Amino acid sequence: MDSANPLGEYLRARRALLRPEEAGLPAAGRRRVPGLRREEVALLTGVSTDYYIRLEQGRERHPSVQVVEALARALDLDGDAAEHLHRLVRPVPARHRAHTRPERVGPALLRMMESWHRTPAVVLGRRLTVLAHNSLGRALFAGHTYSGDLMRLVFLDPDARAFYPDWERVAVAAVAGLRAATGADHEDPELVRTVGELSLKSQEFRRLWARHDIRSKTHETKRFQHPLVGELTLDYESLTVNSAPGQQLVVYQAAPGSPSEQALALLGSLAADEPAQVPAPSETASPAGAHRDRRAPGSEGGPVG
Repeated sequence: MDSANPLGEYLRARRALLRPEEAGLPAAGRRRVPGLRREEVALLTGVSTDYYIRLEQGRERHPSVQVVEALARALDLDGDAAEHLHRLVRPVPARHRAHTRPERVGPALLRMMESWHRTPAVVLGRRLTVLAHNSLGRALFAGHTYSGDLMRLVFLDPDARAFYPDWERVAVAAVAGLRAATGADHEDPELVRTVGELSLKSQEFRRLWARHDIRSKTHETKRFQHPLVGELTLDYESLTVNSAPGQQLVVYQAAPGSPSEQALALLGSLAADEPAQVPAPSETASPAGAHRDRRAPGSEGGPVG
């Protein structure tokens, strides 16, 4: 996980990604490190270099709202990233750690998903693990070592780069989505374990985690290379579940009349007629419980992610 100075870590990571010319500054002169220098960020923010250094070093932890907004502009932060910066400066005190309890999907949502016979749907938890899926959602992701965990599927599964033809884009979005989903809460034990395992086992994850990208999972077009029906190009929409804060309902759809719609229909015909369900404990993507399932979609068991 990050250090005890998350604000400083974030500021350093973001200024390292911003080239001088992108900030309207001359790029002349040899630079020992990539990105903006501290004095350049201070200049763009309108504060002294000494004050900015104290922010990065954690000796100043309570900048004003005006300074935070100026920092967001100087570092070219978008909406999600700027909101994260505000949370780092003024985190909301947690009265209790409700998210440490098992995340459960409501029965009404499960019934709703069950009725979508032509639409893959999954429910993701705060750490982007799959909490539930309908039959077609299960079929879409079935057959991988880490089907029940989006992060481990992307970075640890041996089939990930074949399954996701645009793997790099998917990986960047997955890490940014994990940071957005967990917010400024760096003490979540499960998050600490997840980040620790991925950092040890995946150099690509370490590289992307160090960027501190923040982007909520909203909507996008994603390509899959499915082992049974071939290439699928699907649009997805991520919806927050208001009855269960932290959960996301992700719904996939193919363009009408497209080859992907035909392939999705074929996948649906191959999937058994089983209801939306919560993956069994043995199907979770924890290191001890991960296993490889190569059975056809619709067979008993098998995780989804």
